[in-house]
Amino acid sequence: MGVLLSQLGTKLAERWLSLLVLPGALYLAVAATAHTLGHTHPFELPRLTHQITTWARHPATSTVGGQVVLLAAILAGAAATGLAAQALGSLTERLCLAADWPTWPPPLRQLAAKQTARRHGRWTEAARTWHHHREQDAQALARGQRPDPVTRHAAERAVTRIAPEKPERPTWSGDRINAVAVRLDRDHHLVLATLWPHLWLILPEEVRTQITTARQNLTRATALTAWALLYLPLTVWWWPAALITATLTLTGWVRTRTATDTYALLLEASTRLHIRDLADHLGLDPTGRLAPETGDTLTHHLTPTPPPIPPPRNTG
Repeated sequence: MGVLLSQLGTKLAERWLSLLVLPGALYLAVAATAHTLGHTHPFELPRLTHQITTWARHPATSTVGGQVVLLAAILAGAAATGLAAQALGSLTERLCLAADWPTWPPPLRQLAAKQTARRHGRWTEAARTWHHHREQDAQALARGQRPDPVTRHAAERAVTRIAPEKPERPTWSGDRINAVAVRLDRDHHLVLATLWPHLWLILPEEVRTQITTARQNLTRATALTAWALLYLPLTVWWWPAALITATLTLTGWVRTRTATDTYALLLEASTRLHIRDLADHLGLDPTGRLAPETGDTLTHHLTPTPPPIPPPRNTG
């Protein structure tokens, strides 16, 4: 037990150091650099070196006690900055996935509705073009001709760039996650939100590890955007901070889309591959292809019954 607690403490310390302290310390260093150099001397290293030397020679840092206090203050400031970034990252992730956008306060809800409607219109036009090319290729195959798939594939990519399925959320990442539920409901009459907690308990450990890693990668990707928002105010002092903000924003955007796509793929693949195992555990014993009727039965079996009807009011 002692060895286990020691290993757990070591892992927690490593995560605390890597996720909070180190990024926070880097932010504090950049903030100090921005305040020292300013807009007029953005890359004047001698000026920065002189200021650091001045701070090092300060009487408060010349004693061991002062150095300990300074180190503790830096660690506390770095950890606080890291916690702020994580909190902002959670908000960024919520905005990015937009699962609950109809409940957002105004004017965010109105903006999200307009964005969803705009994406829906673009997707509809792109989907019509794609299906038109699919029908043309199907007719060519019926005539014994081999159609060139380049145009059809380009039209399909145009649809996917907007959303994999009909847009119901204001963001691509939100629709990518939602597409998993839409496809499972369309193909097998499965309600992902209902069956997933039960399916998760019987998934192989390797599969759960891959899904957990993908979910953590999504959280880290949105955290990069949060750090970009924290670096943005430093542009008031130091214009190169705008370059850092732009780099973090672009990197966060790319990684968020990649991580979202990977996470969604794993969700859908694990459900399609192991849903029969869940049915077997529940004694449904499906045979052959998983029919929509089996999906209806499975969803009904896992859906809790509603609470009882309240007693009638006492009118006496």
